[in-house]
Amino acid sequence: MLVNGNTELVAHLGWPTHAFKAPMIYNPYFESIGVNALVVPMGCKPGNFAQVLRSVFALENVRGALITMPHKVSVVSLVDEVTATGQVAGACNAVKRLPDGRLLADMFDGEGFVRGLKRKGMELRGARALVVGSGGVGCAIAASLAAAGAGALALYDVNAASASSLAGRLRTHYPAVDVSTGSKDPAGFDLVVNATPLGMNPGDPLPVDVDRIETQAFVGEVVMKTEMTAFLVAAQARGCRVQVGTDMLFEMIPPYLEFFGFPTTTPETLRSVARLEY
Repeated sequence: MLVNGNTELVAHLGWPTHAFKAPMIYNPYFESIGVNALVVPMGCKPGNFAQVLRSVFALENVRGALITMPHKVSVVSLVDEVTATGQVAGACNAVKRLPDGRLLADMFDGEGFVRGLKRKGMELRGARALVVGSGGVGCAIAASLAAAGAGALALYDVNAASASSLAGRLRTHYPAVDVSTGSKDPAGFDLVVNATPLGMNPGDPLPVDVDRIETQAFVGEVVMKTEMTAFLVAAQARGCRVQVGTDMLFEMIPPYLEFFGFPTTTPETLRSVARLEY
């Protein structure tokens, strides 16, 4: 596409940037429908994030920002308003500037993950789910699973305080859901989710003992550096149905587009124009 003086920008803020997939989906889509906009990867380490976020929104042609690791949690305290979903998740992955100049943040990770599961035929109402990882994406997925009617949620994180904090927010907003923490044993669960970075690098340990997963369970992944991570390969070999990390990404993009005020579309259309590289 031609970049000119009318091009609007969506900043993609995170670190490291090598695993970013959004520019390879949004930009071909914008080009296909004739929208003069561009998603631009911007590598930002945690120590600089607060300054960079405000500086980005000082630019007049910035439509919004995609927020990814490791900033999804910290961004909540850096904006002026957070949606209810973001408050429950304790994290956000999208920021836009309101007409009065205030910054509004929202979270779409969980919605994308849940939409993907439903499309694959999983019944979430009453389901028992284990979510390993209570960072930004794990919190979002847990919040959306609760909103979708999950019967029980087990939360595990190497930082026990993170899991406990998420459990407290879930109990406040979804008192009907049975919430527990402290174990990552996947036995007995209908859904097992890896919401950690494990799988981004060769040789990473698996997030749970795959041999303990029920063969009829659904296994979901958030890592997008490669489509079939070692975790998903092992789960599939066990007989489990799986959801790859990029499924979550494609499912969350339509509500993202609506949030930023761009023409929306379907995950199928996005897949047809995307130019993904792994």
